[in-house]
Amino acid sequence: MNVYWLEQTEADLPKVDDWLSPAEATRLNTMRFIKRRSDWRLGRWTAKNALALYWKVPADPQVLATIEICPAPSGAPEVFIQNNPAAATVSLSHRAGIAACAVTVPDVWLGCDLEMVEPRSDAFVADYFTAAERSFVAQAAALDRPRLLALLWSAKESALKTLHEGLRLDTRSVVVSAPDAAFDLHGWSQMELRHADRRTFRGWWQHANGIVRTVVAAPPPNPPIRLQIPDYVPDAASLCA
Repeated sequence: MNVYWLEQTEADLPKVDDWLSPAEATRLNTMRFIKRRSDWRLGRWTAKNALALYWKVPADPQVLATIEICPAPSGAPEVFIQNNPAAATVSLSHRAGIAACAVTVPDVWLGCDLEMVEPRSDAFVADYFTAAERSFVAQAAALDRPRLLALLWSAKESALKTLHEGLRLDTRSVVVSAPDAAFDLHGWSQMELRHADRRTFRGWWQHANGIVRTVVAAPPPNPPIRLQIPDYVPDAASLCA
């Protein structure tokens, strides 16, 4: 199963909001806090562009405004076009002014996450990781510790999104196994995650530019395929000419 991945930064955001639907514009105006507004806006922009690329449609404001990403009762994002369910599954994540969207076929389990590689305390490790994971981290070289912790935490976040639960579940209910985690590999590397109910998920992780990226899905996904916004996107009229 192919999964597609797009990242955008705050620098990629347009100044105007004509790419939002009327309902989305209304929702944005109800958000009081600047960071919440910025994260939400960046996430929607990234998801809409990822979907436009996935569907191979023009990413002009009129088209993007017909695409809406709405939270399901579980909180998981669902995609609609003109109020009708759309043929795609998405997962969103944002961190430090960067947003990521993973896109795949409809009706599958999907979760993605971004995490910064940064120091984390012993108390953090004790609170959120299983005994096996703590032992794995303890055996790693000191220089590898921040990256390994970012990987384990990000993988858990992705898995809990896949389950449509998020951090409502205990992070220790998911055990991460990443055979190549001790190495700083280029590209995507495989990982496996076991949930407490004995369900097993497969996923991929990557470390680049101080950020760990993870994606988890069922059925098992192929390595994520990067989407790239072209410098020029023809408008709908030119496509029909």
